[in-house]
Amino acid sequence: MKIALITENSQAAKNGIIHEALTAVAEPLGHEVFNYGMYSADDKASLTYIMNGLLAGILLNSKAADFVVTGCGTGMGSMLACNAMPGVFCGLVIDPTDAFLFAQINDGNAISMPYAKGFGWAAELNLQDCYRKLFDGESGLGYPKERAEIMRKNRGILKDLKAVTNHDMLTVLKNVDQDLLRAAIAGEHFADYFYANSQDEAISDYLKSVSAEAALA
Repeated sequence: MKIALITENSQAAKNGIIHEALTAVAEPLGHEVFNYGMYSADDKASLTYIMNGLLAGILLNSKAADFVVTGCGTGMGSMLACNAMPGVFCGLVIDPTDAFLFAQINDGNAISMPYAKGFGWAAELNLQDCYRKLFDGESGLGYPKERAEIMRKNRGILKDLKAVTNHDMLTVLKNVDQDLLRAAIAGEHFADYFYANSQDEAISDYLKSVSAEAALA
């Protein structure tokens, strides 16, 4: 699984802690982690929680990533922004129980975590425990197990509902504020990671054109 980490500006100084906890759990399980930043509070390219959602939509819809780990001060803003995107099903994860239940019941493709609220002593241990519940073993098995089938059915209904209520990702990219889009893909390593992993040529081509326009401006 390709896991993308996205950190917004208010919590950028914690990117190293989050990335270390995520890789410590995910990589031994055979997953790849791609750190899309922000890497520090002084990064030239700054991400807001709204851009977190837009970037998550780009990565998941292009299949450049299979799962997105993001967050903000409370986790709420990034969760809302992610869920505004087509094909993104993001849960708010605060503790390992949240992580387990989200993985088994909702089987989504993104989580948002609080990196300010409640982020204190041994926070990195909580992060590792959450990631372990998410990425170790098969998700979508249901909890309790006897309700697994109805949970699976409801996930399908929600997916169909979201497909009706959202535009496709390319339409979103063409109609969203283009300055916002340019800022969301301006990260230091975005081009290196994204274009090597994207499986959607139309999305890739459009983002290249947006970046080219920015370079000429």
